[in-house]
Amino acid sequence: MILKNKVAIVTGGSRGIGKAVVISLAKSGCKVVVASIISEDLKNLQKELLRESFRIEIKKVDVSDYSQVQRVVKAVVKKFGTVDILVNAAGIYGPIGLFKDNDIQKWAQTLQVNLLGTVNCVHAVLPIMMKKKSGKIIDFSGGGAVNSFPNFSGYATSKAAVVRFTETIAEELKPYNVQINAIAPGAVNTKLLDESLEAGKKAVGDKFYTKIVQQKKEGGDSPQLAVDLILFLISDKSFNLTGKLISAKWDNWKNWKKEDIEKLKNNSEYNLRRIDNKDFREVKK
Repeated sequence: MILKNKVAIVTGGSRGIGKAVVISLAKSGCKVVVASIISEDLKNLQKELLRESFRIEIKKVDVSDYSQVQRVVKAVVKKFGTVDILVNAAGIYGPIGLFKDNDIQKWAQTLQVNLLGTVNCVHAVLPIMMKKKSGKIIDFSGGGAVNSFPNFSGYATSKAAVVRFTETIAEELKPYNVQINAIAPGAVNTKLLDESLEAGKKAVGDKFYTKIVQQKKEGGDSPQLAVDLILFLISDKSFNLTGKLISAKWDNWKNWKKEDIEKLKNNSEYNLRRIDNKDFREVKK
C-alpha cells in the first residue's frame, strides 16, 4: 500500500505511541484523522502538526460509545470518501491492585474502552473496507495478553480479548482483502507508566514496580519500534499477512521475506494458543 493520500484513522492518537503513529503517517502523505477523548491533547497536537503543513483532522470521541464512533467514521467518509487504515491505539490501564479491591465499575470500563472501543471502531469501518475489498487494521495488544499480569486484571483481560478478536475477525475478512493484526508495542514510557508509578509499589507489586522504576530511569523502548512495525504491516512488504500478534521488540519481522510470510499464513505461529503435550514434544525436538 502506497501511503500517500491514503485515509487513516488513529484512535488514542493525541499522545504516546498513537501520536508517534499519527506523525509518521502524516509524514508519509496520509490524510490522518486523530480520534481522542482528551480535548486539550487534541488541540495541542493540531497546533503542532499544522505548523508542519500535515493533512490532519481532529475528532473528539469516546471509543466506548458506538454512536460516537459511527459519527466520526461517517464524517471521515463524507470528507475524504473512504477509510483505508485504522489504528486502534486508544487504551487505559483501569484499576490497579488486587482484583478483590478493584472498583468493579472501573474494571468494566477498562473492557469498555480497550476491548469494546476496538470492536466499535473495527465494526464501523468494515462496511467501507469490505465493499472496496481493501483495508488495513492494527489493534494493540499489551501486558497480560499472553502472560498473567497480576494487579492489572482488567487491562490484561481486555488485551487478551483484543488479540483473540483480531485473530477471529481476520479469518472472516480474508475473502475481502482486509488485513487485521495486533501488535505488542513494547515497554514504552507513556502515561500508563506514570500511572503505575503513581499507584505505588503496594498496588502494582514489588516485582513490577522495580521493573518500571528502572524503565523510567533508562527511557524504555522507543515508540518508533511500534511505529515501524505498523508501517510494515500496512505496507506491501507484509504481503497481506493477517490475524497475527507480533511484538515490535522481540520478533524478527524486519527480516521477514515473502517466503517467510507465506509460511506464517499457514501455521499458528504468532497466535494465542494452548501448548499441549504433543506441541511441547515437537518443540523439544
